[in-house]
Amino acid sequence: MVQNLFKKSLGILLSRQTNILTAAFIIMATIILSQVLGLVKQRLLISIFGASNTLGIYLASSRLPDFLFQLIIAGALSSAFIPVFSDYLEKGKKEEAYKVASTILILGLIAFSILAVILFIFSNTFSRILFPGFPADQLNLLANLMRVIIIGELLFIFGSFFSAVLQSYNHFFIPGFAAALYNFGIIIAIIFFHSTLGIYSAAYGVILGALIFVVAQIPLMARVKFNFKPSLSFREKGVIQILKLMWPRTISIGVFQLGTVITVTLVSFLQDPGRKYVIFDIAQSLYFAPVVLIGQAIAQAAFPVLSREKDRLEYFKATFITSFTQMLYLILPLSVLFLVLRIPIVRLVYGAPKLDWAATVLTGKTLAFFSMSIFAQSLIYLVSRGFYALHDTKIPLFVGSLTTILMIGLGAIFIFVYHLGVESLAIAVSIATIVNLLVSLFLLDIKIGGFKRLEFLLSVSKIFLATIFTGFALYIPIKLLDQLVFDTTRTINLLALTGISSFAGLSLYLFLTWLFDVKEASTFLLIFRKIGNWREILTKSEETIDGTHIKV
Repeated sequence: MVQNLFKKSLGILLSRQTNILTAAFIIMATIILSQVLGLVKQRLLISIFGASNTLGIYLASSRLPDFLFQLIIAGALSSAFIPVFSDYLEKGKKEEAYKVASTILILGLIAFSILAVILFIFSNTFSRILFPGFPADQLNLLANLMRVIIIGELLFIFGSFFSAVLQSYNHFFIPGFAAALYNFGIIIAIIFFHSTLGIYSAAYGVILGALIFVVAQIPLMARVKFNFKPSLSFREKGVIQILKLMWPRTISIGVFQLGTVITVTLVSFLQDPGRKYVIFDIAQSLYFAPVVLIGQAIAQAAFPVLSREKDRLEYFKATFITSFTQMLYLILPLSVLFLVLRIPIVRLVYGAPKLDWAATVLTGKTLAFFSMSIFAQSLIYLVSRGFYALHDTKIPLFVGSLTTILMIGLGAIFIFVYHLGVESLAIAVSIATIVNLLVSLFLLDIKIGGFKRLEFLLSVSKIFLATIFTGFALYIPIKLLDQLVFDTTRTINLLALTGISSFAGLSLYLFLTWLFDVKEASTFLLIFRKIGNWREILTKSEETIDGTHIKV
């Protein structure tokens, strides 16, 4: 019986997801695994190396290799490849689709390899130019770590390509699970080799993790019968279409990633730059945890559907608004939770003897400023994909570039003019992110001829109002219990305090949104009531995959 249940459950996870919400929950499940392993990896690094300059150098060393990967590969896959490849599959042109996909993979490998070789040879020079505030010995370590990591990024290209193909077939579990195993590979390398290789163990772990990411997806690639057709057919219509669509997104990603690199440059001018960057990085990792879990999951699940509905704007609007309000309903209470419970969260996730109290407080302060834009960063994923589905990559480029420049400018002013600390960079990020969302949403509204604004704004206002009350419900018990009941120097008491406060706040949020007749509250309550029959929920809903039965 147990074996039969396992086979049926596994069959559901390996099958194609049939609606946006189902796909989103599958993606969320794999993201949770990835986030947990990512946090385990970071806690492991902190427990071994502490908030030290050495760890800061390792974290900084991944910025430039990641910049190249995002610039060459991510732009093509996220904004151009999936819509075009899905369109070919929808029309039954499998052979042409595989030919286009193979050409894009080869082009990506060639372009990345050329830039990777340049970076490998001149890594010392790039390190001195981009991170001038670091001492010379730390820059040498940074350059050496960068050379190792760039090899892992090369392998990661194959895994990302496999994921894009499988997602086009509406397979979300295996790509997400494989991505989670990337962090597992790094963890294994750190555990077994840190005593002999030191911080290099984490860099070699990137190679191991990328290799696992690739291998884990090969069986399902064989199952969908993907046929690699080695060619460089620039005349193929699909290849030309992808190249035209990807360049604005590539530039947009390049500008954003350049912003992250310049952030490290700004941090390098602070006292103890390596230590400060560790604090910034772990606060940013916590900030992105709910963003990736909810924002990326729902946007990723909605993207193929939005792409298919680009010529039926009423259905496009319905799918977009449904996804938008579902995302906002889930992300806003988490935003306020991170704001109010910032110190307990940092202590529970990263609490280790080598993370001292001063570093903990500064990390919490930085997280608080980040948390103000968690909702905006999440929704940008969806709004951007709305534009990509309409084959418009220029508007996200324009808005993203301007707000990245705004972020860099604000950060520079805070650091060089007002002489503020690392937490000021989180303020700059939040301001720029909120501006990005508001401008992008305004422009999307114009492009599609307008949403039903009154209904939309009413729903959003109810969710925001419930969130404000939730903040008070979180703050009051944590202050009272911390001072009068619990000794929070003990982990078990800190966990109990955080749990009680979170339960009180989120329960009030659920009650208020139900009281205010927020549609999403009823939707998720229904899902939770049926959680015991989860297999039926995950398999039966076909109505939203094509958008034809969604009410506007």
